[in-house]
Amino acid sequence: MNHHATTSLPRIATLDCARGIAILGILLMNISAFGLPKAAYLNPAYLGIPPACDAWTWALLDLFAQAKFLAMFALLFGAGLQLLLHRGKVWIRARLSWLVLFGLGHAVFLWDGDILLAYGLIGLVCWRMIRDAKDTITLLKTGAVLYAIGIAVLLLLGLISHAEPGSFWQPGAAELQYEKFWKLQGGMEAWRSRLDLLSSSLLAIGAQYGWQLAGLMLFGAGLMRSGWLRNRYTPAHYRRLAAWLIPLSLLIQLPGVALQWHLNWDYRWSGFLLQVPRELGASLQAMGYLALVYGFWPTFSRWRISHWLTQVGRMALSNYLLQTLICTTLFYRFGLYQQFDRLQLLAFVPLVWLANLLFSNLWLRYFKQGPMEWLWRWLTAMAAGDNAQQKAN
Repeated sequence: MNHHATTSLPRIATLDCARGIAILGILLMNISAFGLPKAAYLNPAYLGIPPACDAWTWALLDLFAQAKFLAMFALLFGAGLQLLLHRGKVWIRARLSWLVLFGLGHAVFLWDGDILLAYGLIGLVCWRMIRDAKDTITLLKTGAVLYAIGIAVLLLLGLISHAEPGSFWQPGAAELQYEKFWKLQGGMEAWRSRLDLLSSSLLAIGAQYGWQLAGLMLFGAGLMRSGWLRNRYTPAHYRRLAAWLIPLSLLIQLPGVALQWHLNWDYRWSGFLLQVPRELGASLQAMGYLALVYGFWPTFSRWRISHWLTQVGRMALSNYLLQTLICTTLFYRFGLYQQFDRLQLLAFVPLVWLANLLFSNLWLRYFKQGPMEWLWRWLTAMAAGDNAQQKAN
C-alpha cells in the first residue's frame, strides 16, 4: 500500500463544526421520541386534537428541524465517504460494517430511534457508487435522482394506503400502556419490542427511506468532490445560496404543515401525502443551513462556540450515543416518560447540549479521538488487517 493510501487527511474545521451542529440539531426532534410515545413523533393528534401550544410547537419544529438536521448529517456522511476513499475498499467496508453492528446494538439494547444501522447499510451500498462516479456532476445527478425516487415512493404509498390508521399513527389505550410498560421496565421485554420495531424500520429503509438517504449521501460526496464542502467558494456565494434555499424550502413546506393542522392530522392525508412537501424541502433547507455555516465562517470561526461545536463534530458518534444514554436514563430509568408535553420537553435539550459540549471539549483536551471514535477506528483496523492496524495506532 503506498504512502498516499495510508496517510490521514487533515481535518476540515468547517465540516466538523457543521457536523456538530447537525448532531445537536437532531436532538430537537429526538427529544419527543424519548419523552413521548412513538406515534407522537409525526402525529401530535395521536391522543386527539392537541392543545394549541402543542400544535404550534409541532409546526415550528416541523418547519425548521424535522428531517432537516438528519438530511444535513446525511450530506456530511456522504462527504465523509468521499474523504475515506483513499483508504481503500477493505478499510471502508470494515468501517461501515462495524457501524451496522453498533447500530444494531443501539437499536435493540438502548433505543428504537437509531439511525446508525441505516447509515451503515446504505453507506455500504453508496461508497462504491461514489468511488465509481466518473465526475462530480454524475454524483450530484445520481444523488438527486435517488432522492426523487424516495419522494415518488412516499407519494405512491400515500395513494395506495388505506384510510384507516395503524397503531404507529393512532395507537389505542392498551398499546400506549404496553409501550410505556416495556420502556420503563426494560430488559427482555424491551429488547423484543425493539426487535419488532427494528424489522419495520428495515422494511421502511428498503422500500422508501433508503432511496432518500442514498441520494443525500451521494449528493454530499459530490459537494465534497466539487470543493463546496471544502470551503473553496467565497462567503458571499454561500450566503446568497442560503438566502435562496431556506426561504424556498419554507415556501414548499408551509402548505403541507398548514393542511395537516387544518385536517387535524387525518391519516389519509397526513400519513404519507402531506409528508412529501417536508421531504422535498428538507434537502434544500439542509443545504441552506450548511451554506449559512460556511458563509459566516470567517466571523463565526473567531467565536469560542465555533471551537466547541467543532469538538462535538469530531466526536459525532460518541455524542450521539451520549444523548441516548442521558435521555433513556432520564425518561425510562427515572420515570419521566410521558410526564411532559412537546414544548416542555424542549427544556431538556439545552441541558443535553451542554453535556455534549462539555464532554467533547474535556475529552479532546486529553485525547485525540472520542471514546467511540477510537473504538470504531481500532475495530476497523483489526478487521482490515495488520497494515491498517499499524496505521490506526
